[in-house]
Amino acid sequence: MDESDGSGTNRRTVLTGVFAAGSVAVAGCLGGEDGEAIDPVSLDGERSCDQCGMIVEDHPGPVGQIHFADDEPEGGRPAQFCSSTCTYRYRFDEVDADRDPVVTFLTDYSLVEQEVFEEGEDVLFSSHVESDAFARTASLTVVAGSDVAGAMGPELIPFSADEDVESFRESYGGQAIDAEDVDREVIEGLS
Repeated sequence: MDESDGSGTNRRTVLTGVFAAGSVAVAGCLGGEDGEAIDPVSLDGERSCDQCGMIVEDHPGPVGQIHFADDEPEGGRPAQFCSSTCTYRYRFDEVDADRDPVVTFLTDYSLVEQEVFEEGEDVLFSSHVESDAFARTASLTVVAGSDVAGAMGPELIPFSADEDVESFRESYGGQAIDAEDVDREVIEGLS
């Protein structure tokens, strides 16, 4: 039975077109499969870390944020963190709870003018919470096991430029790891 509307278009063709348009619209709202339409937000003010509760901008070192497909329990804002280690720990736990992280951002020390300072025996990098200081983990390399600490002690220091990774490693040591390859074992190895 042909359900054509007289113009040669049948119901199945119309429904297929509507479904395809709806799928594209939904993907656009979510930022696509890899979150390309999602931008990082500034983490200034009294924002507390969703992993440990510390105020994000009050502590040195890299900070992070994760945008989830369901926006919960963060209430429509990304999950926010005072360190890259808190970022990864939270992400691992949420993935284990069947949540879908769309995109993860970390401070990109290739984008900012970092200050290096000492506090006691720790070497620390300045914190950068402004939205333009972040890059997607897909474009970052982190250095683990360096002499530079962060808000939670031993830290993963992220860079987007390979020459910055090598320069950092020459000064502070550590192992370069693709940020997308970081797993629980890497995080636990920092302690």
